[in-house]
Amino acid sequence: MTISVPVADTGRLVGRNVAILMESDYVEPEIAYYERRFAEEGARVDLLTRLWGQESITFYGHEYQVPMAVNGDLEAVDDDRLAGYDALIVPGGMVSDRLRYTEDVKELAPAVQLLRRAFAVPSILKGVICHGMWLVSPIPEVVRDRRVTCHNNLIGDVRNMGARYTDQDVVVDDDLITGRSAGHCHLFARTLIDLVVARTDHRRTWDRPSFPARQGVRHVR
Repeated sequence: MTISVPVADTGRLVGRNVAILMESDYVEPEIAYYERRFAEEGARVDLLTRLWGQESITFYGHEYQVPMAVNGDLEAVDDDRLAGYDALIVPGGMVSDRLRYTEDVKELAPAVQLLRRAFAVPSILKGVICHGMWLVSPIPEVVRDRRVTCHNNLIGDVRNMGARYTDQDVVVDDDLITGRSAGHCHLFARTLIDLVVARTDHRRTWDRPSFPARQGVRHVR
């Protein structure tokens, strides 16, 4: 599903594409902020979920039970379409816990498989915020020895994954951007936008970009 917020025809992200994974118990203010902020910059945003053979599923938010209809099928995202995304976001709330369900315990959940494929493509920024790290837990190798932040409740989890917990609101480790909580979605989104713009400029100039430091954000190279 492409969000209903009108996409600006001017902005720093015109021609850029962002995917956001969705399920029930999402954090309404977080998703609403992404909808508005990325659209303001001219980016196309796709909401993706596991449709279970249905054409569309309506999910409800965690705090206010706000409905959100999603018809983007994450299982239909082939390699070409995946490579067309500039960023893939795993949001907060219970989204990642629901998406990591698998009927066959010998197989990774489809959302986890999609995330693992995204980690294999450096051109895609992986944005994981708050409890989104739950979706990473079945594939710990993708964050092993990498600096991350997460919700305070998941610090032990990320350390058990072999990641290096960093006490910052947002942490950038190359193509991985992590946020502490859904309440930091504004700083998280701003960082993603800046990085997509910088990478676009990098492709144009063939020069490695530099990113100005901001309070609460740590860039790691």
